[in-house]
Amino acid sequence: MKIAPLLSALGFDEFYLEGREPAALGDLAPVRVLSVYGDSYLVTDGKDEMLAEPSGKLLYGLRAEEETPCVGDWALASFYDENSRAILHEVLPRKSLLKRKSAGLSSGVQLIAANVDCAFLMQSLDRDFNPARLERYLVIAREAGVEPIVLFSKADLQAEDEVAALIERTRERIGGGEVIAFSALASEGVEEIRKRMRPGKTYCLLGSSGVGKTTLLNALSGSAFATKPVREKDHRGRHTTTHRELVRLAGGSLLIDNPGMREVGLIDADRGMEETFEDIIAFAEKCKFKDCRHENEKGCAVLEAVQNGELREERLRNYRKLLRETERNDMAYHEKRRKDKEFGKMVKSVMAENKKRKGNR
Repeated sequence: MKIAPLLSALGFDEFYLEGREPAALGDLAPVRVLSVYGDSYLVTDGKDEMLAEPSGKLLYGLRAEEETPCVGDWALASFYDENSRAILHEVLPRKSLLKRKSAGLSSGVQLIAANVDCAFLMQSLDRDFNPARLERYLVIAREAGVEPIVLFSKADLQAEDEVAALIERTRERIGGGEVIAFSALASEGVEEIRKRMRPGKTYCLLGSSGVGKTTLLNALSGSAFATKPVREKDHRGRHTTTHRELVRLAGGSLLIDNPGMREVGLIDADRGMEETFEDIIAFAEKCKFKDCRHENEKGCAVLEAVQNGELREERLRNYRKLLRETERNDMAYHEKRRKDKEFGKMVKSVMAENKKRKGNR
């Protein structure tokens, strides 16, 4: 199957068509979602960018929040107004989907980005460094099957030996993987990040407000996206990016910038938990009881590993916290989905009954 070069440059390949021939699409053509504005989208066909809206069939046929189009998605669209506008008819299969629990008391899911190959998990070395929070991002990335690379920004604010020691401790905690320290303002380490990026591959920036995501984006793209300094009053970052946006870089790679996330709630993340805490899972397999919670049970191999110095207590503490959180969020989320399905069935039943009555008049 031959894929148009303009689409290939955006990361499109045979996977998204599931064996369908391009000729069988008729008047529909693939577009990629660059950004989302409520129920409207900015999309590109590789040549032009245009505003798009979902078709009624797509919008009202959604069975779950995860099926909503998001940044990075590929969709089939029809065009009008001389290709200045589009209608999205179908979201194509996804290679990956980054998501988190919706902020606040909601039991829903918030989509971060789709079809991402690699996630840059950013923390700054001034005041933001938080290993427990980093593990949350790792769970989200690994749940989606996305390669994580940890980035430490503002490396110029610490001595080289301190940065090197921090990188080593982080690699040990996350079980290997890439950790890169950089300073965009001092032009240190940015080239090392750029070398990791490949044409046609999609990367995503994840981190709190003020860690330097937009500053890094500027350094990688050569553009001037707006930045804001960290607040002096409480040292908290201020949002620069107000919406998720996919940007094409000069080298051919694609980068999704995200607003800073202060809440990184986990939901539906069994795989991510297992891969991020595989050392604890391995110890747990030796526990005396299969339902061991690793708190004060007799015969707990995990607690024994902590006592023997094979496992850090803070890592176990965070694992237990995240495990309780995911179990609680999953229960609320699946109960919400059950009620939504029941409501959907009721609506369809009422509509069918009304149609039947009109037909009998």
